[in-house]
Amino acid sequence: MTIKSKADLAGMKRAGRLVADALQHLASALKPGITTGQLDDVGAKFIRARGGRSAPQLTYRFPGFNLISVNDQIVHGVPGSRVLQPGDLVKLDVTVELDGFVADAARTIPLPGAPDVARRLTRCAKRAFTAGMAQARDGRPVRGIGRAIEHEVARDGFAVVRELTGHGVGHTIHESPTVLNYEDPHDRTMLHEGMVLAVEPIITERPTRTVEEADGWTIRTRSHVLAAHYENTIVVQSGRPLILTAA
Repeated sequence: MTIKSKADLAGMKRAGRLVADALQHLASALKPGITTGQLDDVGAKFIRARGGRSAPQLTYRFPGFNLISVNDQIVHGVPGSRVLQPGDLVKLDVTVELDGFVADAARTIPLPGAPDVARRLTRCAKRAFTAGMAQARDGRPVRGIGRAIEHEVARDGFAVVRELTGHGVGHTIHESPTVLNYEDPHDRTMLHEGMVLAVEPIITERPTRTVEEADGWTIRTRSHVLAAHYENTIVVQSGRPLILTAA
């Protein structure tokens, strides 16, 4: 999506604010002993009360409302009976449709007792987002985002998940362009003012391939190493991008 009017921007801001508030609400409810299904219900009630709908349900018939992935699960975790334990590394991914606009963001939260590598991985994913976002400016190449993300991740000795990417967003979940978390020198796509992107470093503690679990949705690391995910919806500008899903 490209912002073309004040109404477009206002609509995206409302959707982004709801996503940001929902993530904070979910994070406040996150604790050992709660199931991922119970946590999902907390988020669903909060979002529905403010007029939002689950974009994954609307677009893909996802069986939950929000995506909740734990430890070696990378993305698209299906909420259910899993009980969260002390030390778990939890990824909360919220994508909301509100009045025809879609915003998308994710946070990774280590529960008390998580190993040092989980905390370092979480911090690295956030720094990688910041590095990538800094390249998202009018007239620059999309591949610059991936170059900055991969450089930041490699600096900490971690690895990006090359099979999973950021993307355009706004009217539905996944729109063009694809935003890789590494540089593709053959990608000639240019950024332009008003373009709406979901920039989302998805990283693991060491290189690994991905595996789809039996539920047909959840993607985890083949080698069972930990994964982290940090995402915001942004609007490209001539200067610093506008983050729509900031807390």
